[in-house]
Amino acid sequence: MPAERETNMEIVSPKEGEKKLIDELYDSCLSKGTIDLSLYVEYDVKRGLRDSSGKGVLAGLTEISDVVSYDIKDGKKIPCDGRLYYHNYNVVDLVNGFRGRRHNFEETTYLLLFGKLPDAKQLEEFDNLISVYQKLSNNFTRDVIMKAPSSNIMNALQKSILTLYSYDDEPEDISAKNVLRQSIQIIAKMPLISVYAYCAYKHFKLHESLMIRNPKPEYSTAENILYMLRETGEFTQLEASVLDIALVIHAEHGGGNNSTFTTHVVTSSGTDTYSAVAAAIASLKGFRHGGANLKAKHMLEDIKVHVTDWNNENSIRDYIGKIVDKEAFDRTGLVYGIGHAVYTRSDPREVILKEYAKKLAAEKGRSAEYKFLDRVERIAKEVIAEKRHLFKPICANVDFYSGFVYDMLCIPEELFTPIFAISRIAGWSAHRLEEIINNGKIIRPAYKYVAEHREYIPLEER
Repeated sequence: MPAERETNMEIVSPKEGEKKLIDELYDSCLSKGTIDLSLYVEYDVKRGLRDSSGKGVLAGLTEISDVVSYDIKDGKKIPCDGRLYYHNYNVVDLVNGFRGRRHNFEETTYLLLFGKLPDAKQLEEFDNLISVYQKLSNNFTRDVIMKAPSSNIMNALQKSILTLYSYDDEPEDISAKNVLRQSIQIIAKMPLISVYAYCAYKHFKLHESLMIRNPKPEYSTAENILYMLRETGEFTQLEASVLDIALVIHAEHGGGNNSTFTTHVVTSSGTDTYSAVAAAIASLKGFRHGGANLKAKHMLEDIKVHVTDWNNENSIRDYIGKIVDKEAFDRTGLVYGIGHAVYTRSDPREVILKEYAKKLAAEKGRSAEYKFLDRVERIAKEVIAEKRHLFKPICANVDFYSGFVYDMLCIPEELFTPIFAISRIAGWSAHRLEEIINNGKIIRPAYKYVAEHREYIPLEER
């Protein structure tokens, strides 16, 4: 069946007959595609690469980062406040050391790529290299970003990254040295591509004025994002600092998250850098991964609408109960931003971002809203534990406050997940290099076949 076609920016929908055929084919697909969930237990299949307790199965080794949620005492696992390490440095210590400084995301990127913190000269040289590499040619901006804009900036970002392949003299060279060069270039260009793609979307899809601004070489990544996005190009020191720290804490999160594991999988096949990054972007786009911050923001907006008195904890508790019982919001039973696959007592990224959210809310006159979110966070953890009969600690994750922070920074919703990608490309690049340097085997997990074999029946006899 022909896919939906776009002609002169107008969508041509499939014909009625085609829709009917798709409905019939879907029914056939659905009837044959459902697997009995009890078979996962029977064959001891680690569904989602997780064991029965929900912990991810070991699929590789890494020295890049570590996620800690338990301490071992007397041979027993004791839930602890979450800890995140970048090359053995606690992220909390890094953030505390960064206070009052600029270019912290760049320094974090250097640490992730090279395994050590740079001295002043090394950081200056790396910043200069980022500034050189961040430039996009007028042809690329016009022919790739501005043409056929996407309403989802993650798709535009993926398309642009793939097209950079054609602008590279050595796109298929996967030696570690060349991949390092490609990685730094992509890290430098992703903020521009994302912002420019949003500007194109805003102009061609929303019919607003088109304005794009070249980045300033002396600005940090965070400063340039705010500078390029805003009509005035102005921002406060606190705004830039908050976005800079947000990029730092999103830059890496162990090898087991979906997009980083995707990077390892496709890299192990021997593919090129641009294809590997595009695959990671595709993974991050999903609402179960990078898109969760937007879902959390929409959920919180929904709670605000239905709870008129933000100070009434009983009303908050009742409505969150409806969300958990699948009676409100998107009726999935999920309270977005609450709970984490690894962390138990706390997510260190959420703790850090919450502190900065409080400061920014004070500057923006939105402290009442911050207090409301703090109240929702506390009550939601209690409601979920009670209704789901959980005995282990449950914590808020980084998505709970990130949407609120981005909204206070006047970052449009369309860029929430791309901002995540702009940050996480540092971790993806480090893991791609690690996979290449260690020359690992191609990653190919096994799947158990659970259907019965059948004999072929000739077409004329069916």
